[in-house]
Formats: sequence, structure tokens, C-alpha cells
Amino acid sequence: MTLPEPELKSSDKEALDKIYGSKALHGSPNDYFQLLKPRVMSLVVFTGFTGLIVAPDSVNPLIAFVAVLCIALGAGAAGAFNMALEHETDALMRRTRGRPVAAGRVSRPDAMAFAGVLSVLSVFMMAVSINFMAAGLLALTIVYYVVLYTMILKRRTPQNIVIGGAAGAFPPVIGWAAATGTAPVEAWILFAIIFLWTPPHSWALALYTTEDYKNAGIPMMPVAKGAKSTRLQILLYSLIMAPVACLPIAFHMGGATYMAVSVLGGAFFIFLAVKVFLSRAGDHPEGGEASLYDVKREAKPARDLFAFSILYLTALFATLLGEHIFTGF
Repeated sequence: MTLPEPELKSSDKEALDKIYGSKALHGSPNDYFQLLKPRVMSLVVFTGFTGLIVAPDSVNPLIAFVAVLCIALGAGAAGAFNMALEHETDALMRRTRGRPVAAGRVSRPDAMAFAGVLSVLSVFMMAVSINFMAAGLLALTIVYYVVLYTMILKRRTPQNIVIGGAAGAFPPVIGWAAATGTAPVEAWILFAIIFLWTPPHSWALALYTTEDYKNAGIPMMPVAKGAKSTRLQILLYSLIMAPVACLPIAFHMGGATYMAVSVLGGAFFIFLAVKVFLSRAGDHPEGGEASLYDVKREAKPARDLFAFSILYLTALFATLLGEHIFTGF
């Protein structure tokens, strides 16, 4: 499904013309740092590092540092490309209009050039310093996110976040490949956890920012299929994801602590998803609140699931990481 291009109000057009019709500022160092999407990048680096440590082969600390640095630069490059390509859409959404390119603090060509340099540098460093398997997966991740998700899927289908979410699931596979030069089934289990986690996480947020996406012409699930359908799909994905998150136990990747975190955390995730399903979250869109957590009463179940989903994924990977670093599991 492709939504029609959003109609801009005269005030919006004037604002965008003012920003993009004139020479934008070159931006401060902090603006370029924000182009990297640091919050997203931190999660990418964390899961990539976990994959590297959980892999059976020990890695030289210097090699591990270079691998994590390459993953960080690649993730940052993808984020910068996204902001450059989505600058007009970002400017129409309250949650994203303060981003450097959308706000006119960094020009689109400068952001594209910055992203291009980081992309080439990250893949080249990974190939020369680590191995070609990891470098190839890193290059695939960048292209997947920028071309398939940002340029093709995002405006064309409500499945954008499902298919495109694979880009955010690759880092632990890249980390594993950096350590071993291979990508076995264990690495893809970590991929599957993030891949299945992404839809309920993203759609929970979309339930109370629906108007923002609608105004920007992005067919997120609540916009294209409605809130009721979205709430059901959140529940279904949660019911699949929680058992998959327990698979590292069966494959001897996680121990007793991981078992407790994955089972209890997964059960609570499903409990919150059931609350979302039974709620009226999204029935009366909030209008894209500037704060991710300041919502109306009926949207609080979606807000709670969104917030817990971040804690849940972090806890899963932190537990795996901790068991392998501190207990030698």
C-alpha cells in the first residue's frame, strides 16, 4: 500500500522552502553526531558486541575493538543516509522535526557525503582488519536499511518495519562473523530474536503517534490497517517472539540466568501485549506527541509495552553477555 504524498500547508511549504531552498549551515559537531542516530547506534553496537563475545572463538581485544568500531560507523552511516533521504518527511513529524537535516542545520548533500564516507570506511576497515564475511554482512546491512527499507518499503507497505527490521537484526550476526568468520545457526537465532521483537516494539509506538505517520504519508500498520488490526498483530508477534527468545538455552548459548530472564521477561512481554490487545490504544490517535511517554490514558498500555520492550531486549543480550564474560559459560 502506498499512501499519497502528504499535502503541505502553506506554512509548512514556506518553512521547508526556507530550509531547503537556501544554503543550509554546515552544522556543529553535535549535529553530525546526531546524524548517527546515537540511541539506535548504541543498541546496534551492544547487540553486535554480544554476538562477538557469545561466539565460541576468543578474539584479540584490539580486533574486537576494531570490529565494534566498524559496526558503530556502519550503523551511524545508515542513520545519516536515512536522515538525509527522509528530511522532508522528518520535518512534518513532531517527533523528528528537530533532526539536523530536517531542521536545516546540516544540508542534505553534506549529510549524504558524511554517510558515504562512513559507509566506505566501515566496510573497508572490516574487510582489511577482520574478515570478508563480516565486511560483506556489514555492507549488506547498510544497503538493506538505506535502499530496501528507506527508499523502497517505508512509503509503500505497512510491512515496512517487518521486512526492513532485518537491518537492525544483523549486528549480532556481524559480530559473530567477526569473531569466527562464519555465521552459523546460533548467530541467526540472535538475529531472529531482534527481527521478531521489532514489529511489536515499533507498532506499540505507532499506536500513539499514528497522526504523525499519517501526516507524513508513511503507511505504518495503524495508518494502513487500523488500530484494532495492529493490536492483534502485536499480540501474535509477541507470542512467537517470546519462545524464540528462549532458544539460546536449547543451543547452549545461555545458562540459568538467561533462562530466568528470557522466560520471565517473555511472559511479562506477552502480558503487556495482551493488555494492548484488550485496550483501545490507537482508536483515537494522539497526534504524534513530542514526548514518547506522555500519552492519553487509553494509549498507556501501548506506551508501557514500548518502554518495556527496550528493557526486555537489553536484558536478554546483557544477560548473554554477562554470562559469557563473567562466568565463562
